[in-house]
Amino acid sequence: MTDKIIVLTTCDSEAEAQEIALYLVERRVSACVNILPGARSIYRSKDRIKDSTECLLVIKSRRDLFPALRAEIEKVHSYKVPEIIALQIVDGAEPYLSWLDSELTKPES
Repeated sequence: MTDKIIVLTTCDSEAEAQEIALYLVERRVSACVNILPGARSIYRSKDRIKDSTECLLVIKSRRDLFPALRAEIEKVHSYKVPEIIALQIVDGAEPYLSWLDSELTKPES
């Protein structure tokens, strides 16, 4: 088990996805963000079923940074209630995991 996580969020446009991705990497709460346009989301909102095209952001980070990462996403996201979920990275290629760690804010001691 690693201390690395993947955080998922969606945006309504590629422009917003790019802004959020750059913002998170600049602040070193994410080492890398993949932007996947064309995600289709079907969900309930205000007692209606909605069908929207969104961009999915796949955000690579570390568990101890999740509170700061979540706060940064909430600060800049246009959605009132953005999806922000973290998935544990169980294992991975050691050179990649080491690189990821080197690009993130150092853990607080």
